[in-house]
Amino acid sequence: MGGAVCDEKDLEKLKALGVKDSKLLTPAQREKIYPKLKKILKDFVTLKISAQQIDELRKKDNLNVIEAKHMAQIIKAMEADVAYVDAPQVSTEKFKNVLLALAKNHTKIVSENYADKKYVIVGAASILAKVDRDAEIEKIKKIVGENFGVGYSHDQATRKFVEKCLAEKKHLEWIRHSWETVKEMNEAREMKSLKKF
Repeated sequence: MGGAVCDEKDLEKLKALGVKDSKLLTPAQREKIYPKLKKILKDFVTLKISAQQIDELRKKDNLNVIEAKHMAQIIKAMEADVAYVDAPQVSTEKFKNVLLALAKNHTKIVSENYADKKYVIVGAASILAKVDRDAEIEKIKKIVGENFGVGYSHDQATRKFVEKCLAEKKHLEWIRHSWETVKEMNEAREMKSLKKF
């Protein structure tokens, strides 16, 4: 998760740099923008949350609450006049109120769906988070000795790797077990083993 602060006068510089929602940029474009972006920003941060931490947090909170708590940490640390956030839930007003209650500071919060497409500063934060995430994924690939793709559920290489890890009970520390994809895989394996009897 990423946060970025910039003076209003520098927003045009971000646009000129080609900053937009990280999903609309190729990995090469993001890598090229990343160091230049850091020079324009007044402040920035990325929070890394491991699969094991998420599993632990999911025991009492859903993903939206977990995101809200981490976003509030970023908002508190950044101390910006206004924070534009990409709300993960449909009720953006409700999400904003949760953030205000958690952040407890002077920052005004603008909470919207697809804010990374609408506000260049949110796009900047998304680029920081995505480049750092991709770097973490590459580190994990070296540790496990396998290319498992991008690490998202739509990627067949990722799914294949996760299924293999679950079956072999290997590299489980890198897998988010509260992930719906993992739950589905575990259920499918249980059904398969029941059919054998």
